[in-house]
Amino acid sequence: HVQDALHSPAKGSAERKAIMDALRFPVEKELKQKLIFVTHSLKVQDGWAFLSGRPQQLNGKPVDYSITKHAEMVAEGMFDDGIVALLRKKGNAWRVVAYEIGCTDVCYEDWWQKYNAPKAIFE
Repeated sequence: HVQDALHSPAKGSAERKAIMDALRFPVEKELKQKLIFVTHSLKVQDGWAFLSGRPQQLNGKPVDYSITKHAEMVAEGMFDDGIVALLRKKGNAWRVVAYEIGCTDVCYEDWWQKYNAPKAIFE
């Protein structure tokens, strides 16, 4: 498999779209609504991708967490509306390895070790 340099796929690129589409499926299923991701950071290296951002509804409005399993945490103020995700490319397709919604701490700090992913994508 090709060793590639650390990079951030450009908005509108096929690579970026493939990563977002792979992540969208499980997250929409969990949050029970159609979403887009506002991306704070997206870094790719050696067939791994790490995304940090925030899901929002297609109309630009915030996610309605009241219909999700996160409703109680949101109500208690123990929830951040961000998302972090780690994906791995298998053949031509991106697959979600792990993701977390609502972390109030750095819930991904051991992911590079746990999943043997390049540390640089998390920085």
